[in-house]
Amino acid sequence: MRRPILLLALLLLVAGCTSAPDRADTPDKPERPPGQRWQPRPGTPWQWQLSGRLDPTVDVPVYDIDGFDQDADTVADLHRRGRKVICYLSTGAWEEFRPDAGKFPEAVLGRGNGWKGERWLDIRRTDVLEPLMAARVDMCRDKGFDAVEPDNMDGYRNRTGFPLTAADQLRYNRLIARLAHERGLAVGLKNDLDQIPELVGDFDFAVNEQCAQYDECDTLSPFIEAGKAVFHVEYEVPTRGFCPEARRLGLSSMLKRYELGAWRRAC
Repeated sequence: MRRPILLLALLLLVAGCTSAPDRADTPDKPERPPGQRWQPRPGTPWQWQLSGRLDPTVDVPVYDIDGFDQDADTVADLHRRGRKVICYLSTGAWEEFRPDAGKFPEAVLGRGNGWKGERWLDIRRTDVLEPLMAARVDMCRDKGFDAVEPDNMDGYRNRTGFPLTAADQLRYNRLIARLAHERGLAVGLKNDLDQIPELVGDFDFAVNEQCAQYDECDTLSPFIEAGKAVFHVEYEVPTRGFCPEARRLGLSSMLKRYELGAWRRAC
């Protein structure tokens, strides 16, 4: 009679198939479900500091800091202080001072973008750039950031050395947004005002420089109307010159110096 033995073997097989996976099979950093992605609301105050010793004491709910220069402990400290933290990355330009600079082939490097040691990228070459940018966004996620601020997202409007089109820019910007969302991170559209109508649905907030100086702030209204924050800075216009309009539009506005140190003057 072999039936009891066969039955016992079947029961053991079923139990083995339904048991919990080994710890070795469980990722150390599970990705956050997309539904838990942070969504900053219009008018949310913020601090943007990319240079100098980080001052974590500014009493605002959002910090935007450099993803390479700041470590996980810094992000965790800001979280303990009740802040959400945005990871600044350059996704449209190469920077010679970054630790992964040597991974970018010369063929994708274009003209200088006006900042020392930086060159525009050929954003058409997603075969090269997607894995490099995915690794950068992975870094942001692994350090505990809540969101990504991808910079230099309007190369098609500049003299990059490549014949970039508006369609190229839309594809690339959506790629960067997807990389962030797949990792549970919010993502902001940096400048690129002309493409806001096409991209407002792909991004969770906007980051803008100098829309008041160039009389462009109204173009950011689609983000506000969608319930999404617009984090805005001016460098040359005094607060009295842009804060009334910023309040009217619902922007999160402040005056900064070009080096983006700790100093700020909010509306």
